[in-house]
Amino acid sequence: MNDAKQKLIFALDVDTLDEARSWVELLHNQVGVFKIGKQLFTKCGPEVVKLVQEGGADVFLDLKYHDIPNTVAMAGLEALRLGVKIFNVHALGGFEMMARLVEAVDAACPRGNPDRPLLLAVTVLTSSNDETLRGIGIDRPVAEMVPRLAKLAKDAGMDGVVASPKEVGLIRDACGENFAIVTPGVRPSFASQDDQKRVMTPGDALRAGADYLVIGRPISAAADPAVAARMILEEMQAALDS
Repeated sequence: MNDAKQKLIFALDVDTLDEARSWVELLHNQVGVFKIGKQLFTKCGPEVVKLVQEGGADVFLDLKYHDIPNTVAMAGLEALRLGVKIFNVHALGGFEMMARLVEAVDAACPRGNPDRPLLLAVTVLTSSNDETLRGIGIDRPVAEMVPRLAKLAKDAGMDGVVASPKEVGLIRDACGENFAIVTPGVRPSFASQDDQKRVMTPGDALRAGADYLVIGRPISAAADPAVAARMILEEMQAALDS
């Protein structure tokens, strides 16, 4: 099930190195990539990136940069120097912000270099819906905003996007096949939906065209996390083989 393992990203939603180390030791046989978000990186910094890498896995640095173009470009270069596999920005930062990031990373580590990370743009958070967007003054629905932001990211040279599995088909229509899609909001049938509002099962998300799945609480909150991860891998591999 190595194909599925490389597509499974586990969310390290903890705040200590010891907790992170425990999860990496427990799940490194089932999980190819561990996601380090704002909580863990703010507490532990680059040391936790090194911890995951030394544990034999890759890192998705999920800090969602959103700032002036030069600041994001410089932050992206630091993510590159950390050796992460994936990092992301907010597509709502706009074309120039994303294009400047791509330009800076390409100059330091050209496309085709195996050390070049995957540059992703977050479209609309999976905890958001049409009402959420209206609350911040965006009158267009999620189903219109996601492919619009994905196309903007592609035009800026980004490698892919983060989006709900519900919008994978829309993104494929707008951006084609050679564009990475990472999908949070994935919930196997045995797990609760939690605060996610646009969800899909792992198998259905892969069949819809997702490239990577981000899964946290369905594994971490399970009675036996390693068993839960294996069940998810089996469902993912079945979808990949179908």
